[in-house]
Amino acid sequence: MASGKATSLLHILLLGSLALLSSLVSVKGESPYKFYTWTVTYGIISPLGVPQQVILINGQFPGPKLEVVTNDNIILNLINKIDQPFLLTWNGIKQRKNSWQDGVLGTNCAIPPNSNFTYKFQTKDQIGTYNYFPSTAFHKAAGGFGAINVYARPRIPIPYPLPVSDFTLLIGDWFKSNHKTLQQRLDSGGVLPFPDGMLINGQTQTTFTGDQGKTYMLRISNVGLSSSFNFRIQGHTMKLVEVEGSHVIQNDYDSLDIHVGQSLSVLVTLNQPPKDYYIVASTRFVRKKLSVTGLLRYSNSRVAASGAPPSLPPGELIWSMRQARTFRWNLTANAARPNPQGSFHYGKIIPTKSFVFSNSAPLINGKQRYAVNGVSYVNSETPVKLADHFNIAGVFSTNAIQSVPSNSRVIVATSVVQASLHDFLEIVFQNNEKSVQSWHLDGYDFWVVGFGSGQWTPAKRRLYNLADALTRHTTQVYPNAWTTILVSLDNQGMWNMRSAKWDRQYLGQQFYLRVWDPVKSLANEYNPPDNLLRCGKAIGRHL
Repeated sequence: MASGKATSLLHILLLGSLALLSSLVSVKGESPYKFYTWTVTYGIISPLGVPQQVILINGQFPGPKLEVVTNDNIILNLINKIDQPFLLTWNGIKQRKNSWQDGVLGTNCAIPPNSNFTYKFQTKDQIGTYNYFPSTAFHKAAGGFGAINVYARPRIPIPYPLPVSDFTLLIGDWFKSNHKTLQQRLDSGGVLPFPDGMLINGQTQTTFTGDQGKTYMLRISNVGLSSSFNFRIQGHTMKLVEVEGSHVIQNDYDSLDIHVGQSLSVLVTLNQPPKDYYIVASTRFVRKKLSVTGLLRYSNSRVAASGAPPSLPPGELIWSMRQARTFRWNLTANAARPNPQGSFHYGKIIPTKSFVFSNSAPLINGKQRYAVNGVSYVNSETPVKLADHFNIAGVFSTNAIQSVPSNSRVIVATSVVQASLHDFLEIVFQNNEKSVQSWHLDGYDFWVVGFGSGQWTPAKRRLYNLADALTRHTTQVYPNAWTTILVSLDNQGMWNMRSAKWDRQYLGQQFYLRVWDPVKSLANEYNPPDNLLRCGKAIGRHL
């Protein structure tokens, strides 16, 4: 009898211990959840001194700052109160195995007016400076953008002393015209006009205040529609430490070129006499220069900024390309995980496929369009991701875009490029136009291994940096030049490859990359979310 009681007591204690252990494991094993509710509305403000309609999120322009930690789970309910369908895309967030949450028209049905959609995604194994913006219609011209700052977990060291605090700078060109007016102009066959000005954090005058002798991080993103810019601070150098999630060799710069869609982080030490200093961003690679000026103010300053604002660096193309080559991966630093960035030896992998994608600006039926290898993309009523999942025929074409440019007639198509999970791609962006291009790939970082002038040929491979090229999600392609990237396809899904210059994206300079594996497995890709929106031919389809 006593023995039976002892056995029962031991059994109860054992079950209790197992329950407690299970609880501890689940608590320690699951990353934190963060919950947000954002409401999208119109508002009237005057960024350039003229009242105009803009897109607000929770009444803010720019939208709320999304400040999270590596591996946080984001649950964000987006309520659409404007008069058009709407989506946000999370520029640079990889959406691991989860292109369902990418927020572009090839993966998601847009949120109808007076409706909502709850995004559910994780900042998995990422750290750095990113941003979000509207991907629908021409909404980006009205705002709706904001910062995403992903901070490192406390246990994962970063390769520089912690700054006192951060300053976020969302910089971009701006138009006084209503976004619907600009869209109608593009729809009618016109081109995007020259911007009316530039803004820093939605303003033409912005002040950042810090203490003398202390070091601050500036998180800078180009959130404009079409303009590259050069950024500089009067009397101060900037130590580049992070580019779109990559920790880089920490060089000091007097000024930095930042192209459309790109982000980076610099450290600035307030080591000058206490006063106010000019911050300047000026457009690049255009004949007419626009600038926006802010202030870096020492908290003990009693002296206004004086003298001429710092000027643009001499030269343009050669100077900028040389600077771009100095952006190099810090091979011994970790990123969001403990293992060093250089532990993956990308330069020793032989590509399984190679592509040369050439952008162009053809007229189709007398209207301006933009194309990739002679194919100008058009969105279908049914997102290509939904068509692929539900096996809906006739929505997209997998043979429209060829792997190299041709001289054939330009066509319009909903184009998808096929690739397999675990392929290793070499992609050359060939730019035979006079304007700088900016290319972005959702769902991935890629190694930017080469820049060069003129036409790319296989012989140019000897110029590649196969040792310490940095990874990023958006790369520039200089006028009449080429840029090569390498990308390891480890993220299954349907991913948008597009021009980050929004007029070119809107008029066809984009396509989707289908990263596919014949074996369906949750280890490779998540199931569609329960709240999946359906539109087009996907209406009525069951998961």
